[in-house]
Amino acid sequence: MTDITEHMRKYSSLVVDGIEATPARSMLRAVGFTDEDFKKPQVGIASTWANVTPCNMHIDKLAEEAEKGANAAGGKAVIFNTITVSDGIANGTEGMKYSLVSREVIADSIETVVGCQGFDGVVAVGGCDKNMPGCLIGIARLNRPAIFVYGGTIKPGSGHTDIISVFEAVGQQAKGELDLIQLKHIEETAIPGPGSCGGMYTANTMASAIEAMGMSLPGSSAQDAISSDKASDSFRAGQQVLELIALDIKPRDIMTRKAFENAIRVIIALAGSTNGVLHLLAMAHAVDVPLTLEDFNTIGKTTPVLADLRPSGQYMMSELVAIGGIQPLMKRMLDAGLLHGDVLTVTGKTLAENLANVADYPAGQTIIRAFDQPIKKDSHLVILHGNLAPTGSVAKITGKEGLRFEGTARVYNREEEALAGILDGEAVAGDVIVIRYEGPKGGPGMREMLSPTSAIMGKGLGKDVALITDGRFSGGSHGFVVGHMTPEAFDGGPIALIENGDTIIIDAETREIRVAVSDAVLAERHARWTQPAPLYTRGVLAKYAKLVSSAAEGAVTDK
Repeated sequence: MTDITEHMRKYSSLVVDGIEATPARSMLRAVGFTDEDFKKPQVGIASTWANVTPCNMHIDKLAEEAEKGANAAGGKAVIFNTITVSDGIANGTEGMKYSLVSREVIADSIETVVGCQGFDGVVAVGGCDKNMPGCLIGIARLNRPAIFVYGGTIKPGSGHTDIISVFEAVGQQAKGELDLIQLKHIEETAIPGPGSCGGMYTANTMASAIEAMGMSLPGSSAQDAISSDKASDSFRAGQQVLELIALDIKPRDIMTRKAFENAIRVIIALAGSTNGVLHLLAMAHAVDVPLTLEDFNTIGKTTPVLADLRPSGQYMMSELVAIGGIQPLMKRMLDAGLLHGDVLTVTGKTLAENLANVADYPAGQTIIRAFDQPIKKDSHLVILHGNLAPTGSVAKITGKEGLRFEGTARVYNREEEALAGILDGEAVAGDVIVIRYEGPKGGPGMREMLSPTSAIMGKGLGKDVALITDGRFSGGSHGFVVGHMTPEAFDGGPIALIENGDTIIIDAETREIRVAVSDAVLAERHARWTQPAPLYTRGVLAKYAKLVSSAAEGAVTDK
């Protein structure tokens, strides 16, 4: 550890030094500060601990490890909390409208606490879909030396099950393939303890993206939640943030355009979540890095899908952890010229230096494919444009469900209506289910359509039905799905103009999504369309709807 110098106390000195800071020191003594502590760099440990979800129920212990690490390295650590909510619990309900909103609340709260308290560095510990990008956005805005620690993945449930198994079991029960006793068994055994959802869903996608970007220590994204590796990762992050303070390495030094390109390539190789598109756009906005939807297409054309991970594949994250995580994959990608090796990371070294001595995967493993045997030769994250999405939409198409779908529109104006219709047998082969008024403003909150997509899969319609929405999808969604349709229905986007029976064409090869009606007909429908009244006029959802940008811009609230 570098000797502590005055520049390492750039922010905390303003709070605790001098006669005029006597009241501040007096209050800090009450929470455990000593005379010696006032001379140390202060490190805020942002903990997303809560007992509201298994993803975060263990993070208090990880935050304490980070605190120990920072103190051992000569700093004075202070743990503070921010919120988390659970998509898995709220999905399919009105409560899910708060999920994406929580990303902004988390970012705002971290920025608020660190900015107010004068911390010189930050360690943020997150473990669920929205709190991870929320942590990164918050520390990016502050631009003080910082490291992110991922809370880790959950173990598989009985019979190799996970949360998506439970969602899809609902559709299987509706189809008559499971009885209520079998359904209850899956409910009781699929979630065995702490950790984020077990496939390459949004949590593991974002953890991998953040590590690929260089904002986590190597290996942080691929560790079991309850493991000595994860405890050690947290302790080392606390130590390393003092080194970052000493070297004055800040998030904007790491979160460069090249770093974002690395993150995009890694989540494509891993068959990651569509939410990665939304969150990376928002994170790039926080550091003023130019990033657009079209960048995902450009990068995706030369990036293969290599990981056979759930939801579209066979394996869970814990099984990838067992063979070495994402570091060997990144080494392969670097050697193939797919990653920028000269980017700085939180180790203080470049990505190439971090990967120099990484061993390859064990012989015979089948989770990560070779470059000459990809699951898909190019990206599964496909940005579609057309008369239904003039400013873009995001499709998740692995190729297993085909590359083109043409079908008949079956329109619903709320997720709940769509789910009821699917479970009641309204959706039939050849349908394109349209779920609208679920965008960032219209929902408000851009709910995930995990319940409808899981019901479709559970009913055996995954290859026969497509679903499009101005909402978004869980990382656990799979099938022929297109989300983030922009402009959204609430703003009068073309998705608001679709009528039952219209023919809709989705083509991943031409990157097009359109409705087979003329521009004149769409114009006539738009002339008859009226914007609905806002569903919320008070509180956080009303504020969010007023401030939020388009999903094509990351659905940020400070644009």
